[in-house]
Amino acid sequence: MSNFPWLTALVVLPLVGAAALWLLPAGARVRARTVALGFALAEVLLVVAAFTAFDTADAAVHQLVETAPWIPALGVSWALGVDGVGLALIAMSVVLVPLVVLAAWREQSSTDGPTDRLRHYLALVLLLEALIVLVFAARDVFLFYVVFEAMLIPVYFMIGAFGGAQRRYAAVKFLLYSLAGGLVMLVGVIALYLQGPGGPEGFLIENLVGVDLDPTTEKWIFLSFFLAFAIKAPMFPVHTWLPDAAQQAPAGTSTLLVGVLDKVGTFGMLTLCLPLFPEASRWAAPVIIVLAVVSILYGALLAIGQKDMMRLVAYTSVSHFGFIVLGIFAFTSTSIAGSSFYMVNHGLSTGALFLLVGFLAARRGSQQIVDFGGLQKVVPVLAGLFLVVGLSALSLPGLSTFVSEFLVIVGTFARHPAAAIVATLGVVLAAVYVLWLYQRVFTGPVRPELAGMSDVGARERWVIGPLVALMLVLGFVPGPALDLVRPPAQESVSQLGLDDVAPTTTTAGTEGSDQ
Repeated sequence: MSNFPWLTALVVLPLVGAAALWLLPAGARVRARTVALGFALAEVLLVVAAFTAFDTADAAVHQLVETAPWIPALGVSWALGVDGVGLALIAMSVVLVPLVVLAAWREQSSTDGPTDRLRHYLALVLLLEALIVLVFAARDVFLFYVVFEAMLIPVYFMIGAFGGAQRRYAAVKFLLYSLAGGLVMLVGVIALYLQGPGGPEGFLIENLVGVDLDPTTEKWIFLSFFLAFAIKAPMFPVHTWLPDAAQQAPAGTSTLLVGVLDKVGTFGMLTLCLPLFPEASRWAAPVIIVLAVVSILYGALLAIGQKDMMRLVAYTSVSHFGFIVLGIFAFTSTSIAGSSFYMVNHGLSTGALFLLVGFLAARRGSQQIVDFGGLQKVVPVLAGLFLVVGLSALSLPGLSTFVSEFLVIVGTFARHPAAAIVATLGVVLAAVYVLWLYQRVFTGPVRPELAGMSDVGARERWVIGPLVALMLVLGFVPGPALDLVRPPAQESVSQLGLDDVAPTTTTAGTEGSDQ
């Protein structure tokens, strides 16, 4: 079983599911939802099996490795492998997909059949899942780039064909921003290959790590990669595509877009920018840290002022991604481990928040905050779930996001205390935008037109329940997850050629020192 191609299987299974949905005969299309859910749940079981083949004690090393020639004449390989961070992000993505399928169970009705439009949507979800797994597992720079761009196709159609009134504008804006970043990155990919050893495996990441680059060349190539990742993340000031996309996309699409796809940006910073361009990463870090802190505060302030719930959640993510980028470029193992864990926790909490807003919008026919009020008395279970998920977004102790945000701030403080202190204002602002949103939507007098609104049903509880359970488990018992992300974080600091800096503590008259 150790030689089984786990990662390839995780890519192929949802591809087969997408093809099966598109090829369903007319008489069987009423079963499209069941088929999609079956493949999504089978993928969950497969990722659980992959965990059994992964050695957590050696999480800094890429495991489940597969390498085969793809385009040898161009130096491109089918090279897959994951360390603890990559496997954790794949697992988070795979868990979200069946929940998105369940959330979309009654959406996307059409005149050509009760489920035909939904069938196409769910096929795109499974196609996107395959590409997500592949991008988090790719160990060939060219393969990573190809998948990085290919993910745009299903997302473009998931927004442009299935979204709201301004869906085409939002889809085109998303596509143009992403394509611009990708084209700049392509220049860097080609330049990096020309500077490397070349040959039939010239794009393998392990063959490019440690290549002796001219300092100026390294900085330019780093910037080409970083710009693409900053757009994807999204990071101030190249974030403006996100609120429009989140506002117009179906709730499930926003969940995958913000909860999963945007992690490709921060994942690329961590697994490509830092090891491939260590000197350029150190050179750019001061400016990036400033931009990260600006993202934290700017995203939070704009979230407070939003009138549309989907846009509000999107801006909260700009703030959260600021914390993730801050932790990565603070260059301590504590901050990087916190950022890696934050990527997983943000996917769970923000994904749940988008899905809950989707439930509200489906019932009311509106995403505008002003159209709600007093729902705590009408839909108490929905209100309770929203409160718990909202508290996770503001990093309440006991929920998983608190652990990751605390590690980012503490780890950053060890090397950049001023940035960490300013970033903590984002925690205060998060309490403002979450609690004020809850107050306006769920407290106060009940609006007459909302008196008959239905509470969450069994299907919707199955959508949100697992995410809340994971937030609680990872909040109270974060150890197993941290065991996956700590060793890669320590390896990242080592690749940068820096001494790790432990968080400063004062215990029994002694202070922490450099490790």
